[in-house]
Amino acid sequence: MEGRKQNMEQEARLPRNGKEGAIYGGIICFLTATFMSTLSIILAVGEFNGEAALMIVKILPIMWIIAMIIEPLLVGRIAEKMVAKFTAPTDSFNAKILFRIIFTVFGMSFFMTLIGGIIGNGGFSSHTISDWLATWPRNFLIVLLAETLIIQPIARFVMVKMHASQAKKNLQMRQLNNN
Repeated sequence: MEGRKQNMEQEARLPRNGKEGAIYGGIICFLTATFMSTLSIILAVGEFNGEAALMIVKILPIMWIIAMIIEPLLVGRIAEKMVAKFTAPTDSFNAKILFRIIFTVFGMSFFMTLIGGIIGNGGFSSHTISDWLATWPRNFLIVLLAETLIIQPIARFVMVKMHASQAKKNLQMRQLNNN
């Protein structure tokens, strides 16, 4: 496992330290929470109008904060353990990333759909669980597609650019030190 973890850490498309991990996770949480909160509110209201826009503006900061707490402290840790159970050191980068996306989206959509329903309805009600059961499968599928095709590639692109910039700076520093 240590060799696999080291290989994943050296991958240019992934964060290599805590600061990069926070940036990477922040990008993913921000984009996913923005996309899903906006979509869920528009679907609940029935159209995008002033009421929906106001709800989005009010609810988004709360959902961002919740996502940024739940993912690294709970869901991300469980997802990492699940990826370790379902992949081998010889599995490809794409296989490991896909498993990570599936497990993370499963957990995050589970909690965020429930929490979003509670917040959207002004608290826990007799309809909370039935509403969650009706909306969670849809949300899981939508987020899985969005994360796989759009959101994760954006976050990995940012990591590649950051690592390229760092490599360029390191090369310049070495050249200065050699002169």
